[in-house]
Amino acid sequence: MRKGEFPDGTRVLRARIDMASPNINLRDPVLYRILHAEHPRTGDAWSIYPMYDFAHGQSDAIEGITHSLCSLEFEIHRPLYDWFIENLPVPSRPRQIEFARLNITYTVLSKRVLLRLVNGGYVRGWNDPRMPTIAGMRRRGFPAEGLRDFVTGVGVAKADNVIEFGQLEHAVRDVLNRKAPRRFAVLAPLKVVIENYPEGQTEEMGVLNNPEDPSAGTRRVPFTRELWIERDDFMEDPPAKFFRLAPGREVRLRSAYFVTCREVVKDAAGEIVELRCTYDPATRGGDSPDGRKPKATLHWISATHAMAAEVRLYDHLFTRPDPGADGDLFADLNPNSETVLVGCQVEPSLADVPVGETVQFERLGYFCADPDSTQDRPVFNRTLTLKDTWAKLQAQGRQG
Repeated sequence: MRKGEFPDGTRVLRARIDMASPNINLRDPVLYRILHAEHPRTGDAWSIYPMYDFAHGQSDAIEGITHSLCSLEFEIHRPLYDWFIENLPVPSRPRQIEFARLNITYTVLSKRVLLRLVNGGYVRGWNDPRMPTIAGMRRRGFPAEGLRDFVTGVGVAKADNVIEFGQLEHAVRDVLNRKAPRRFAVLAPLKVVIENYPEGQTEEMGVLNNPEDPSAGTRRVPFTRELWIERDDFMEDPPAKFFRLAPGREVRLRSAYFVTCREVVKDAAGEIVELRCTYDPATRGGDSPDGRKPKATLHWISATHAMAAEVRLYDHLFTRPDPGADGDLFADLNPNSETVLVGCQVEPSLADVPVGETVQFERLGYFCADPDSTQDRPVFNRTLTLKDTWAKLQAQGRQG
C-alpha cells in the first residue's frame, strides 16, 4: 500500500494486487480517494471514498445484481471486477458484460456534454424536449412503448455503430399513429367568413377520434359562420399542383361542408386578413349528393369557440449527424432547434388534455401537452411530424 496525490491535492491510496492468473495483466489500481470536503449526502462524516474499480463489483454483489451491463470502455475493467468478486467476502457473484453504446445521429448521449448544455443555457434543462433523457423524451411525448420498440429493433451489438434518428422517430410514430387521438389545431390562423351561413348559429359536427381505432369513437366539434383555417392552405395565385383553397375554388372542410372562396380581404399593407366564402348546405358531413369531389380536405376551427395556445416546434439539437466531428461540438448546435409559435388556435376539447398526453393535430403532426400549460393558455410540444422519411428510405433501399 502506498500514498499518492492528485493535482487538485486529493490524496489517494494505491494497492498493488498480486493477480496470479496468467490471463490478468498486473495492474496498480487506485482503491480509495481521500478528499477533505463536504459530501452532498453524508456531509463531513468521513473523507475517504472507494474508487469505481473497487466499489463496482462489491456494490453489484450486495444489491443482488446478476448481470452488470456496461459499455465497451469498461471491458478493460472486467479482470479487476472479477478478481475482487473472487477474493472478497461478497454475498453473490455478479457478472459484468460489455456491449456497444447506443449512438444516435444528430444528438449526443454523453452525460458530461449534456451537463454542459444544461449549465450553459443551451437548453431549458434536463427535461428539455430536445434532450435525449427520459425526462426530455417524456416531455416531448415519446411513448414508452415506442422507445421499447426502437431498442428492440436496434438490438445489442459489440461493435460501435450509429443509429439513424429517423429510426427512433419511426418506432415512436408507429405507436402514436395507432393510439393518439386526432384533434384540430391551426398554427398560423387565417379567418374564413361563410357569408351565406346563418349568423349566430352553431352546429356540432361528429368527427372521428382515430380512424386507425374504430373503438375510439367520435367527438362533437362546433361549427360556426366564422372559422380559422391554416394560412398555408390558401394561395391567391396558386401554381398548377396546389389543390387547396384559392379564389373561386371549392374545397371540403373535414366532416363539415364544401366551401368556395369568393373574395379576398387585405389590410392596408396588402396582407391577406380574411377570406369571404360560401358553403353548400347539402354537403353536411363532407359528401355531395351530386357526387362532386373536391381535391383537397382542410381542417378548421370555429373562431367563436377556438382557444389560443402556444406551440413549440422542435428539430434536431445539432445541425449535423455527427456533432463535434470537426472538434467543436457547440459550433454544430442548431439555432432553429426550437421555434415558439404564439397565437395558435386549437379546438376547445384540447383545454382538457392532461399534461404529458400526446395527440395528433390533423395534417400537422403529433403534439404533447407541456407542463407549462395553464387553464387559459395550453402549451403543446411537437413530438414528431407526420412524414416518415426513414420508412420511405428503407422501402426505396429494398426496392433498389
